[in-house]
Amino acid sequence: MELGWLLWGTAVLLLLHVLMVLSPTVNFALRIGFYCLLCLVASALAAVACLLVNGGRTVKNMRIIKAVVKTFKYFFGLRFEVKGLENFKVEGPAVIVSNHQSVLDMMGLMEVLPDNCVQVGKKELMYMGSVGLIMYLGGVIFINRKSTSSAKMVMSEVAKTMVAENVKVWVYPEGTRNCTGDLLPFKKGAFHLAVQAQVPVIPVVYSSFTTFYNPKTKLFTSDKIKVEVLPPIETKGLTSDDVTDLSDRCFSTMRETLFRLSGHP
Repeated sequence: MELGWLLWGTAVLLLLHVLMVLSPTVNFALRIGFYCLLCLVASALAAVACLLVNGGRTVKNMRIIKAVVKTFKYFFGLRFEVKGLENFKVEGPAVIVSNHQSVLDMMGLMEVLPDNCVQVGKKELMYMGSVGLIMYLGGVIFINRKSTSSAKMVMSEVAKTMVAENVKVWVYPEGTRNCTGDLLPFKKGAFHLAVQAQVPVIPVVYSSFTTFYNPKTKLFTSDKIKVEVLPPIETKGLTSDDVTDLSDRCFSTMRETLFRLSGHP
């Protein structure tokens, strides 16, 4: 009986392997399905560790989450080449902004995430089972993107918390995932936050995922991801009138870096 199950299991695995090789759609579905399952299981296990070690919601839990998520890359054959980590070593809080490409961004985020740093995410993520739980325990700041007044109130509180608790805040200024190989226009929230708190903006750029990941063409393979942490941009002395210029400068620098890292002309 056990031999029969072993033979059937082997046959199923071989069939899945053949289908993955022959069909990009099957390969994509299986790999993305495994990624989602891995996120759910790892989040549940990490949540237990966070509660046992730190007792509840705190940015300190990000160290545990980071250690767990950094193992994901080995399952998918992804490699990270990181430059400029020394630019995170600024005194006091800061606003970190980066490009946002796909559901895989969490792996890139945890690869370079500095200590005492929390992310800003959409409120809907809180209800994604164990993933939402681990984000809550890690101190992620949830905002309601559908309510402008609510988002502004939250960001105003974030500015106070950054200074009072000496934490960095990670924001995706594009506002949504964008796997086109370019940047979407930046929303101003992150830059208003930096100016209001009078803290520097630190841009982080990841090379384009389009060479190995594209949901439209069902592409999901392995590759190297280049990451560059750019020098901080100071905001001391700036006012709300300077936010647009600050956003435009950051966009231009990050877009140029994105193309360079991705090998685009």
